[in-house]
Amino acid sequence: MHTPLVRALTELTKPWYRPGTDSPHEDEFLKLVTSTAPLATRLAALQGFWNLTGTSSALKQWDALTAIASADVAVARMLEPHIDALGILAEAGHPTPGPESSWGVFAAEIPGRVVTATPAADGTLVLHGEKAWCSLATELTHAIVSVRLGEARQTVAVDLTGPGVHPAEADWPVLGLAEIPSGPIVFDGARATAVGPPEWYLQRPGFAWGGIRVAACWFGGALGLARNAAQRHFGRPQPSPLGAMTLGQIDTEITAARTVLAHAAQLAGSGDIDSHDDSWTQALRVRTIVYRACQRIKELSRELAGPAALTGDREFAKADADLTVYLSQHHGPRDEASLGEAIVADATPR
Repeated sequence: MHTPLVRALTELTKPWYRPGTDSPHEDEFLKLVTSTAPLATRLAALQGFWNLTGTSSALKQWDALTAIASADVAVARMLEPHIDALGILAEAGHPTPGPESSWGVFAAEIPGRVVTATPAADGTLVLHGEKAWCSLATELTHAIVSVRLGEARQTVAVDLTGPGVHPAEADWPVLGLAEIPSGPIVFDGARATAVGPPEWYLQRPGFAWGGIRVAACWFGGALGLARNAAQRHFGRPQPSPLGAMTLGQIDTEITAARTVLAHAAQLAGSGDIDSHDDSWTQALRVRTIVYRACQRIKELSRELAGPAALTGDREFAKADADLTVYLSQHHGPRDEASLGEAIVADATPR
């Protein structure tokens, strides 16, 4: 099935279901997405193609990730934390890493599995402990890692190829996102550099907008499924009215998600939302809307495409499985509760 290069957020009036594009760079884009080169090489090439940096606008980042995820969800899942890490380093005033490096962000906090940091005489931090959910740890060169410095949460940069870093091969018996194993890392005296002051990571301006960047990847995955299903419908000798109804339902979900994402990108770039609480409320709202839309698009795309797509189309089946796993990482009811609490707090007289 042909995958077009469509900028779904910057070209809002362009139909999402068109089978191709007039872009002269489409072939190059597809070669990059399907490349089997080493991870750092692939990430650098995708960055270069989209001219992405850690300080690129939200619209530029989200639009690129949407397009990439529509072609291959797993590739977008590889690139998103790399761009996130570059943005974190830039926010903290660190120099831009070289193109030969590949970065992850390991910030999951699991009870009983804590990495502690101890200050060293040379100004670095010495790490001990186990960090869970470290995606692609055996392939990346560096990572931003959340650790405990005393009672505070501290963010650090770690060279994953250095001494004292022991990534474990992950037991990863999954069909979706099979290329993104997420096993633990044991730190045993590894050296790290502080990134920002203690407790800075969650309070920094870019944290909320980074949460929406993940939602853009979800949307791209759903968009790819929908486009595949739509092309199947168009190619049928006698498309059914029920198929047309399903296509209409898909269209409204896609329109809602892309409009919300484009509006959020505009807000992120405008500077109109300058408080952490307001930006995080916006992120919770957008992520929830996009999550629900993507779940519905995935379900409707299955209906429209029919069982032959899941059983006989490797691209469709992979995208469906990848998106299912990616969406399962959403916090769901917890985020909705946080959104409601934020609304109550805003409505309560001070």
